[in-house]
Amino acid sequence: MYDICCIGHITSDKVVTSKTVKYMAGGTAFYFSRALCYLDVNYLLVTALAEKEMRYVTALRDKGIEVKVQASTNTVYFENIYAENQDQRTQNVLQQADPFTTEQLLSVSAKIFHLGPLLADDISTELIKVLALKGRVSLDAQGYLRKVENKKVYPVDWPDKREALQYVDILKADAAEMEVLTGYGDVANGARVLADWGVKEVVITNGSMGSTIYFEGDFYIIPAYQPDIVVDATGCGDTYMAGYLYQRVKGTGIQEAGQFAAAMAGLKTASHGPFTGSEDDVLNFLNKNPF
Repeated sequence: MYDICCIGHITSDKVVTSKTVKYMAGGTAFYFSRALCYLDVNYLLVTALAEKEMRYVTALRDKGIEVKVQASTNTVYFENIYAENQDQRTQNVLQQADPFTTEQLLSVSAKIFHLGPLLADDISTELIKVLALKGRVSLDAQGYLRKVENKKVYPVDWPDKREALQYVDILKADAAEMEVLTGYGDVANGARVLADWGVKEVVITNGSMGSTIYFEGDFYIIPAYQPDIVVDATGCGDTYMAGYLYQRVKGTGIQEAGQFAAAMAGLKTASHGPFTGSEDDVLNFLNKNPF
């Protein structure tokens, strides 16, 4: 029995900022896994990629991360282009991978399954239902709200949302994704709608504006914790959820878990690539930036 199991594709990423162009592994599977690398948690990643990119899995295993990998015809290839304001991102999808199946997860047990679809076909509603029978389901909504046309990513609604969200315990969406899902741009109404559809913990992130968590009728306001200089925001949402679920699986309360998650995401923006710090690094950063 794992504490947390993440399901998602590792991607081959091209990250373009106003200062640099980087080529690296990416996707929820990568950033979430690396964020948990030095935390005290029993963790498994289930991923799929092409044989020619298997070096990404080797690198994760070299960090001590347990990985169950499925062969895929292709590896997902994303191009992320950031404006000077790192909250603004343009995405292109140059290649897609095979979806996950229920058969791949039959032998896996976890307290929390964190689903990180990158595109709408990655993880089916049926698979969400199966996992809900095995543990709590945490979901990053972003992949279900992406439509690829001519290699460009456009926001779309999720046709299965009302059916699927009945089986989701924890939902993470940014403010724009929440509006696409619910039709509401304000967090109070949007979060309540998602809760009415069955989600127990609604996590709404809003970049440098902080985040809000709605749980059992209460709103928890989480500030953003930022370093002196923001270098790279890629993977911030995944880092946030890694910190949040790490605290929640330990039994930590909503406010404390949210602040830990926000500080962890803030620290990640200080450098390129994934979060590489420890729990002490996050707590020290929190102490320097009290709520």
